[in-house]
Amino acid sequence: MNCGVLVHNMDKAHSSRSARSALEPRQGAQAIRRALSVLRILAAGREDGVPLAEVVQATGLTRPTVHRIVHVLIEEGIVERHDRTGRYAIGNQVPELALARPRPSPLLVAAGPSLRRASAEIGDTLFLTVRTGNDTLCVDRRIGAYPIQVLSIEVGARRPLGVSSAGVAILAALPAQDARKIVTANEKRFDAYRTDAATVLGQVTAARRRGFGMREIGLVQGTTSISTWIKTPDGRPAAAMTVSAVRTRLGPRREQEVAEILLREARSIEQAIRSSA
Repeated sequence: MNCGVLVHNMDKAHSSRSARSALEPRQGAQAIRRALSVLRILAAGREDGVPLAEVVQATGLTRPTVHRIVHVLIEEGIVERHDRTGRYAIGNQVPELALARPRPSPLLVAAGPSLRRASAEIGDTLFLTVRTGNDTLCVDRRIGAYPIQVLSIEVGARRPLGVSSAGVAILAALPAQDARKIVTANEKRFDAYRTDAATVLGQVTAARRRGFGMREIGLVQGTTSISTWIKTPDGRPAAAMTVSAVRTRLGPRREQEVAEILLREARSIEQAIRSSA
């Protein structure tokens, strides 16, 4: 064989291997992101689980892709299938993996005193919600002294960013372009919460203008929620503190009073996080 041809063929083979090597990490990252998106949807279903069709709709992935991801996760003990309902849920191995990080996060440590103060001062149910990907996750709930309490969500409840006042508050604290991307990504999931992208974006705009998030009709009928965002030292919103109460408890005057308490305590939490860092 001509030496020039040999070198040319070797160059082509090397280029082909380089192209495959560059493609494999991207494909691997894509597979991981898809698996995580499936896990987040399943996590929102808690113990009851989620039907496969709902996972397909929420993720935007094809049914064969979701089926393949779910069954790999089942083989690894990360997901389980309920025999009676056919729904898929987070498996027992996930809590075991979580034990590898027993210490509470700096945010939870910093928020403790503020949650106690705000709960005592306001008297209604108080929630601390963190951002995780395109979702919110309730990590703390404080029951107030008022006889009627709104227990709209439990600790561990996961929701798409935008369907609650906490999610709206977090989106409002993000750059507008980032917030819009998240709302677009979550759009298919909004139907289950009786809302849509246009409504969410309108609420986000109103929260930016107001300085806090508010839902006059909360996740439970007859309730109202007020949320303030909490930022980490890098300026990114990481969490929200929310008060949920029966609507008669949050008239215009008290609405402002509650918002001021939440804003004060949110700034206190941010200061505590900076000090611990």
